[in-house]
Amino acid sequence: MAFRTPSLVDETIAPKIDIRDLHFAVEGQQILAGVSVAVRPGEILCVMGLSGAGKSTLTRCVAGLIKPTSGQILVDGEDIAPLPENELARVRAKMGVVFQYAALFDSMNVFENIAFGITRGPRREENKRMARITLIRRVAELLHAVGLPGIEKKLPSELSGGMRRRVGLARALATDPEIVLYDEPTSGLDPVTAASIDELILSTRDRNRVTSIVVSHDMGSIYRIADKILLLYEGHVQILGTPDEVRRSEDPVVSQFIHGEINGPIQVRRR
Repeated sequence: MAFRTPSLVDETIAPKIDIRDLHFAVEGQQILAGVSVAVRPGEILCVMGLSGAGKSTLTRCVAGLIKPTSGQILVDGEDIAPLPENELARVRAKMGVVFQYAALFDSMNVFENIAFGITRGPRREENKRMARITLIRRVAELLHAVGLPGIEKKLPSELSGGMRRRVGLARALATDPEIVLYDEPTSGLDPVTAASIDELILSTRDRNRVTSIVVSHDMGSIYRIADKILLLYEGHVQILGTPDEVRRSEDPVVSQFIHGEINGPIQVRRR
């Protein structure tokens, strides 16, 4: 399997996102137990793990959608964990979220879905004054960027799964975010379409210097796009490293997970 050469990220630069000793528990169940990871500007971090390992919980904490039990989440040096909802809106203005299966509004056409991201998003107060012609031009630019020019009038039901993901990405990019969070962006897609989504993630990072966190189970996709890979296991960071470091790891949990083996410590611990 081909590995992408990670981008040259200057480790001396302050992290865009700095997660420190993050804990999250609900109804007595520990989901995250001391997770720490730094993501530098323009870096792509892929987060993988078993179902229920806390991957989506981690990204929801970063997006400010849920509060951690303890720990810090620094975005541009500011700890967002204790911020009230009205101040979180300011931080969310830096972020775009690409949901699994795109989460488009079925009753809206493509133009309306993307325009919604502009006029109802975190920067809605400044964007809702945008002239109609400017809005039309902006949506057209976004669709061109994701390789779907001229589909503004189509409904989500008329689009393939890959096209819906691309529209979801266009909507997430509508406010020029500095950070994009992807939730299983290639799940359920055929290999060719999945590879095209990976290329979009890479080109988005390269074009806009976006910092990305990608939750995925797709090892092929992860190896194609990741600068660093984080494996969550039983609430902890099992490994954090480059694709090559992860591939070469002698940790039996890491090896079993990335090779999809039935027998190993994961099976023993889950019995």
